[in-house]
Amino acid sequence: MKKILLAFLMISTLSYIGCKPGGGGDPKSVLSQFFESLSKNDMEAARKLATKDSKQMLDMIDMGMKMGKDKKDADKFDKSSMEIGDAKIDGNKAVIPVKEIKSGELLNYNLIKEDGSWKVAFDKASVMSMGMEKMNEKGIDPMEEMKNMDMDSLKEGMRKGIEMLDTAKNMMKDK
Repeated sequence: MKKILLAFLMISTLSYIGCKPGGGGDPKSVLSQFFESLSKNDMEAARKLATKDSKQMLDMIDMGMKMGKDKKDADKFDKSSMEIGDAKIDGNKAVIPVKEIKSGELLNYNLIKEDGSWKVAFDKASVMSMGMEKMNEKGIDPMEEMKNMDMDSLKEGMRKGIEMLDTAKNMMKDK
């Protein structure tokens, strides 16, 4: 009887540990679920799988999808168009390489253990870091690119960005 009780207790404990809500013990499965959520435009599920700092970036994606401009962007997160590599875990951080099958491009996604669960770091700093890493890989010096940038086109791009933010702000007020 004690052996049965001990076995039941061990199985229950392992089941509880393995089924932690919001991203438990496997960073690769969390990232896979995150992509699945984004491809289905399920931003609520994506937010649960992302770090707290990722809220603003996910809100911007959500807003773009609702405005109808970024619907095709959801296809970028279709798991059938990518190969998700194995996680390299270092303490409370994990890095997972993801290769886009069509282009062969590789991006490293960062995950962080937050409140005991793995979460995708999809905040501005993480996304910017991924972009900088990609530029460096292609031999592009971001500082040199900024020096050569046409200031008039930059100014126009910023103006359009502000207009979009104002439109989004008004949409949020209407709700």
